[in-house]
Parts: sequence; C-alpha cells; structure tokens
Amino acid sequence: MRVVKISGAKKESLAGPLFTGPDATRQVLLPDSKEFSVNVVNFGRGVRNKFHAHDSEQILIVTLGKGMIATETDEKVITPGDVVIIPAGEKHWHGATKDSEFSHIYVSRLGSKLTQLEK
Repeated sequence: MRVVKISGAKKESLAGPLFTGPDATRQVLLPDSKEFSVNVVNFGRGVRNKFHAHDSEQILIVTLGKGMIATETDEKVITPGDVVIIPAGEKHWHGATKDSEFSHIYVSRLGSKLTQLEK
C-alpha cells in the first residue's frame, strides 16, 4: 500500500493544441499503476480543452473551483465533490469557467487513446 499526496505531485505543463490557452498543467498521481491513468488536471481561468473523445470511459472528480463539462447537446456547471463519468466515444470538452480556476482528478484505463475532434 502507498499513500500519495496531490500537493507533492509535480506540475507539468499541458500547453498545446488540445487546450484553449497555455495555463493548463497535469500532476501524475500514480505513475506506477498497471491498470489506471490517474492525474490531476489544473485549468487557469477560462481555459478548457477542445472537443475530444476517449476509447474508454473517463471519470472526472472535481477538486477545486468552478468548471464546465459539455457535449454537443448538453452543458453543465461542475464544482468540488461532483463526479462525472464520460462514456467511451462521447464527444466532449471540460475546463474552467471565465471567473474561476478549476481542477479535477481524471481516471481512465491505462493506455486508452484520446482523439482531438476540434481544431
């Protein structure tokens, strides 16, 4: 058994084509897991990722701030304590509202693939 503290996980930049701005970081929580990818993603105010889909289910656990999750037909505000399950293949995006930073833990199957669907 091992206990990991989020505060001790190094922040790595996620700036790139999947995000709408440069203020996005990732903290890898369980780099040695053989089954799961478990990371914290931190978004600056107004930053979100672009429409994308995963080939496995994705779970988001909101830990900080106010965010949005959206599909092509639905959009919801999410706040700390909310848990979101996104089915495999569902086109979606998530990120911070304009007035708040936002963080969530994401859990997915190790080795699952993300396909960006928005330029």
